[in-house]
Amino acid sequence: MNKTTDGIHHITAIVGHPQENVDFYAGVLGLRLVKKTVNFDDPGTYHLYFGNEGGKPGTIITFFPWPDAYPGKIGDGQVGVTSYVVPPGAMGFWEQRLEKFHVSFAKSERFGENYLSFSDPHGLQLEIVEREAGEPNTWKVDGIHPDAAIKGFGGATLLSSRPEKTAELLENIMGLEKVGEEDGLIRFRSTADIGNIIDLKTARSGAGRMGAGTVHHIAWRAMDDADQLEWQQYIAGHGYGVTPVQDRNYFNAIYFREHGNILFEIATDPPGFSHDESFETMGEKLMLPQQYEVYRQRLEDHLIPIEIPKSETT
Repeated sequence: MNKTTDGIHHITAIVGHPQENVDFYAGVLGLRLVKKTVNFDDPGTYHLYFGNEGGKPGTIITFFPWPDAYPGKIGDGQVGVTSYVVPPGAMGFWEQRLEKFHVSFAKSERFGENYLSFSDPHGLQLEIVEREAGEPNTWKVDGIHPDAAIKGFGGATLLSSRPEKTAELLENIMGLEKVGEEDGLIRFRSTADIGNIIDLKTARSGAGRMGAGTVHHIAWRAMDDADQLEWQQYIAGHGYGVTPVQDRNYFNAIYFREHGNILFEIATDPPGFSHDESFETMGEKLMLPQQYEVYRQRLEDHLIPIEIPKSETT
């Protein structure tokens, strides 16, 4: 059996103060907060999900915000850079917008594409790239309209403690296609139109340390529960230790740590983010899984209140 993932489902990172997190990703980058919930393994901590208007796979970045978290160190065993894709011709808009919010950026080029590189308030490394593929994001915030809005992930740059093993996994097990190599990076591509480009650094960077400003894990797409169970057996059959299926309410998840020490997840596309609140009101209310509903008042009293920028369509 050979399998192929469509690409990135979501990326999850650790950051600092939740309001600073919301102000940057919703206020500056113009993403929609599609779900405000808690870390199911640590319910005293928010789990915030940002994406396009519908919160589709390939657009979702999620955060565990810890106000007093120690800064992490980006290095081997992590996603080093998270890429966002915008429509062709939008780069000038984003240069001006980042300047408006006093966000420093640098310009670079690789594999024939131009990038804007910058970091969020807690040190997470980000970049923007123009590409034609991917449907427009219709979520309108503070002058960001579909002709410039972030469509979703462009991809990610992986830092591995064993790059050759990570490359083997990406190409021969995850089913990504190797499409190029330059300047110490190998580029892989999946079949999706967004979240489809993975650049793997071929040299080691030094060990990373988990903390604020680092990616906790990268999740890959499974079509549904049946596809995910196939992935579970398939990955285990190649010698990786895979977890049982975890119910994350908005998707089911399995996890394994690949040989380069990066934590991989495989997440189901369904059920998505509008099954427990309406599409129109996603992200407005604290949503809790059933096991924590009895503790709602206690959790709401503990969690730091956050204000969310309003869409221009509301």
